[in-house]
Amino acid sequence: MPLISISMYPGRTKEQKEQFAKAVTKAAVEILKTKPEHIIILYDEKPRENWYVSGKSL
Repeated sequence: MPLISISMYPGRTKEQKEQFAKAVTKAAVEILKTKPEHIIILYDEKPRENWYVSGKSL
């Protein structure tokens, strides 16, 4: 069972998350040759102030 963890800032709507989860699931099924019911999507929302790139706050 693939577990796909997606980290992002909070603020996306439930509908956006559902639409994205469907798209990721579809791609995983096609590429990994598995069944949709075997794909788990986990959203891990972290506040923007916790994100850094090259040592700089986003």
